[in-house]
Amino acid sequence: MDMASFGGIIKVLFIIIIVYYGFKFAMRFLFPLLLYKVAKKAEQSFQQKQQEYYQQNNTTNQYQDQNTQHTSDKGVPHSTKVVGEYVDFEEIEDKK
Repeated sequence: MDMASFGGIIKVLFIIIIVYYGFKFAMRFLFPLLLYKVAKKAEQSFQQKQQEYYQQNNTTNQYQDQNTQHTSDKGVPHSTKVVGEYVDFEEIEDKK
């Protein structure tokens, strides 16, 4: 079996430390940029969904407005028929 030399262990530790601090230094600059890109993409997605929602509601409202205009043009009166009256019932306790 080959034994690891002291110089080899120091070399590996030095490389690990350099990679760790290099990654930490790079993330200090790259993370805010990455976060900015994600926030922009989320904002665009939100705006697109909001725009679709308003367009959908606008077409629905226009459709409803057209329908109400057609019925009002026909002169059909709305039904105001009285169906019944409200009766308030009270519970009667049975005394035995």
